[in-house]
Amino acid sequence: MALTVPHIEELLLPGAEALGYEIVAVELSGSESSIVRVYIDTEKGVNVDDCAKASRQFSAILDVEDPISNRYTLEVSSPGMDRPLAKPLHFKAVVGQQVKIKMATLVNGRRRFTGELIEANEEFIVVEVDGEQSELPYTEMDRARLVPVYDFNI
Repeated sequence: MALTVPHIEELLLPGAEALGYEIVAVELSGSESSIVRVYIDTEKGVNVDDCAKASRQFSAILDVEDPISNRYTLEVSSPGMDRPLAKPLHFKAVVGQQVKIKMATLVNGRRRFTGELIEANEEFIVVEVDGEQSELPYTEMDRARLVPVYDFNI
């Protein structure tokens, strides 16, 4: 079986749920020394101790299941202010905010979209960039993130 993000997420999900965490997203990068990056969250957020606890749990699962044939580094993190958007539920929660999307294929002559998220349903999102709206299907997305808003008037 080929190593895929859904496969890794499927393996780790029971462990995350047992600890009370949501897996927000899983990313695989690198080739020879792969990086397996897992973003976790809860309604109250997560801290360094939560990430360490989840990392121990996920390491044990990956050691037993052994889905990765080469060396890899496991990173467990909070989603952060520029949180990854991976599921329709994530997009629906941030309608009206700025998002940054990288598509796997060209849509309206471009692959990168940074603009306001106008709509999100189960199949696609609508993003407005420079006054033009584009319908972006989830199946064609390479990467999606929330654009952080910094308030310097503290």
